[in-house]
Amino acid sequence: MELIECKDLSFSYEGRIVLQNVNFKVNQGDYVCIIGENGSGKSTLVKGILKLKNPVSGEIIYNNISSSEIGYLPQQTDMQKDFPASVFEVVLSGRLNSLKNRFFYNKEDKKIAIENMKLLGISDLKKRNYQELSGGQQQRVLLARALCSAKKVILMDEPVSGLDPQAVSELYMLISKLNKEHNMTVVMVSHDIDAALKYSTHILHLEHQQIFFGTTEDYKDKN
Repeated sequence: MELIECKDLSFSYEGRIVLQNVNFKVNQGDYVCIIGENGSGKSTLVKGILKLKNPVSGEIIYNNISSSEIGYLPQQTDMQKDFPASVFEVVLSGRLNSLKNRFFYNKEDKKIAIENMKLLGISDLKKRNYQELSGGQQQRVLLARALCSAKKVILMDEPVSGLDPQAVSELYMLISKLNKEHNMTVVMVSHDIDAALKYSTHILHLEHQQIFFGTTEDYKDKN
């Protein structure tokens, strides 16, 4: 089932084209890694998919999903690492988009938050202060938060950046489990080429334009 289609996309900043000629589709169950050098347009594309930046040409078509139903795990800033809240509060905040005209979280919101914490193995951290956690634990919390808003797709921007090797390995295994066992569609920006080739089903290679899009196996054959 097709979820997202990008057709002839181009983006610019201050009148200068930074990314052009992007054409690809994301289907249910795909694990797409977006790779490329720094400044190649990866984060710009992510903003476009989330409707945080409009393309200067082309279009993004959403099928059976809306942009607000995409779970998003951004790069974490130093300020966010010191966020003064409990783990449960951080995870639950992923349900903000579901509130609509409500002012408070309901039982369903809290149930979903608890389920995602259990899924990621962080139930025992529920009452812990987010500031006190290790980098790997914080990323699990943020991933659980993203899952609270994800219906079918989770979009991640360099999710393992700054983590120690063990935490990196554990997070990749969790993401792979979500993709394979829970049919969560994954779109990930990554500089880790080895991991991209190991875990993904598809590769999107950008260098200010689309260099390649196709299956990971085809990408391996061409490189």
